[in-house]
Amino acid sequence: MKDVTPSFFLGGMPVCGQVILAPMDGYSSWPFRSLCRELGSSLSYTEFVHSRDVLSRPASLERKLFYRPGERPIIFQIYGNDNQQMIKAALQLEELGPDGIDINLGCPTPSIASRGAGAGLMRKPLQVARLFRTLSSKIAIPLTAKIRLGWNDCLNYRLIARIIAENGGQMIAVHARTKEERHNGPPDLDAIAEIKSSLSIPVIGNGGITGVADLQHMLDYTGCDGVMVGRGAIKNPWIFSFLDRDQIPPGQVKDVLLDHLDRSLSFYGPERGLILFRKHAAEYLEPYQLSPARRRKILTRKEPQAFISLVEEVFQKLEARGY
Repeated sequence: MKDVTPSFFLGGMPVCGQVILAPMDGYSSWPFRSLCRELGSSLSYTEFVHSRDVLSRPASLERKLFYRPGERPIIFQIYGNDNQQMIKAALQLEELGPDGIDINLGCPTPSIASRGAGAGLMRKPLQVARLFRTLSSKIAIPLTAKIRLGWNDCLNYRLIARIIAENGGQMIAVHARTKEERHNGPPDLDAIAEIKSSLSIPVIGNGGITGVADLQHMLDYTGCDGVMVGRGAIKNPWIFSFLDRDQIPPGQVKDVLLDHLDRSLSFYGPERGLILFRKHAAEYLEPYQLSPARRRKILTRKEPQAFISLVEEVFQKLEARGY
């Protein structure tokens, strides 16, 4: 049974649960996001979308922005380097009924950050202040942000966090690494704790979560309101139920794998749905140490039924071995 006691409030909206699936390009689409929500993720973030695309070709974003009522609270994440463009895009997205708009100040990808978007915005505090001040006055739903610590030569996370909070931001997720560190090295938990102690709005910690112990340590050490899990959730979506992957029996893994596959096939169609699911299948099967030949045979199937038959064969053998 899901916890119905609010862990914190986003604006006036209760959020029940402290573990959240991070927005990830190529992963946070409806099939995986909805599965994680059912397993306990307390908020749903869509994949990020460029503000320019929202305004110039909105039809191309329908799948990225698709959600169902059971996923609420749902937050749309946008990125860009032009304030006016992002404001117009956020107002247009608000009409689709999300529960919040998130501004991405954390993406470290060079093609994005070097153009002043994502983590590139961390270098422009005045632009951030103007964006949040104007946008928070125009939209009726909560405005949030996901940030990093800054760049190696500009660790300005304290300034950026304060600017966001003082100009209408109602929640901040902090990936506790710099732009250059990307996903490498231990997260700076002291930085998360520092931001949490200085702000009255909810602060969500992010970075380096590979298991329940990491998750609990971040909560306890920093006092943050919640923890956002990205790559660790791809390997173990049960983390939202406070379970490590080695606690999940093969039969349950098979059931969730096939459920996830069914969502992908129904959402994208048989061919594309299977292709996009393969990266998830590899993670579901990884602990069972399949031979390279068997792994390749499964992950190169083009017909869903052939793929399912091979997967079921794997789990039948695991059961016969008493795994």
